[in-house]
Amino acid sequence: MTKAGILLLTLFTAATTASTYAADKRYPLYSVEKIEIVDPSSRSAWEDKNFLDCSDVILTEEDVRHALKHMRRISKKSYFSEDTERTGCSGGASVTFRNGKIIVIGIEPTGRINTFEANAKLEPTAVPGSFYDCDPCRKRKMALLKDALNRADERRLKKLEAEGAIPHGEAERRLKILRADRDQP
Repeated sequence: MTKAGILLLTLFTAATTASTYAADKRYPLYSVEKIEIVDPSSRSAWEDKNFLDCSDVILTEEDVRHALKHMRRISKKSYFSEDTERTGCSGGASVTFRNGKIIVIGIEPTGRINTFEANAKLEPTAVPGSFYDCDPCRKRKMALLKDALNRADERRLKKLEAEGAIPHGEAERRLKILRADRDQP
């Protein structure tokens, strides 16, 4: 195979791999006119403060742009699967596109995303909602939340130590190990 053939094959493979997390073409990022954060942080019954306190999870406009760029559509069954990682935290935003289309998007730090098309009053239209997964979003958000995860570990371990479930001084030792593990790439 020639060098040109190898180069073309490499470019084709890269393009195919990149499209694995290509955005939904119905909601192109270049067509976004306005993003409004409706609910920067909310919690559900799934919230586990031992893992992550939802008050530490704040949805930003940059998070929404990142999601629109990388989210990939999944089935409703996959979205609600018992095997799906959840934190119980999410944020919501409305996105207005140049063509007048409005979507409401809910984003969790785990990369679970749901959307529905809405009217100007942010009420759902007849178009059914869609469900997405965004692994690049999860990696990005969880990296940003590393400090919050460290604080949650500290709360959990100090509580166990106070209850006598672990020996005195053990919380600090375990916390150092957890933080070192989290800091590794």
